[in-house]
Amino acid sequence: MEEVERMKTTMTIKGTHCASCKALIEDVCKELDGVTGCTVDYKTGKTLIEHDKELEMKRLKKDIESLGSYKVEGK
Repeated sequence: MEEVERMKTTMTIKGTHCASCKALIEDVCKELDGVTGCTVDYKTGKTLIEHDKELEMKRLKKDIESLGSYKVEGK
């Protein structure tokens, strides 16, 4: 069995302001193939995504921004 290379990416999501924002974004990220973990600090918007190397970051950003008035900054 081939081992998948894991990565961690930090980004900032503008527009997060409560625990519901945190839960919504974390749930959507974890549903994507290749994402193994997601932690959002809704006060700062700082978000840590743990994922496979092959994760499409464009898709991740699109999915997060489609949730509402969020703007993904960073990678």
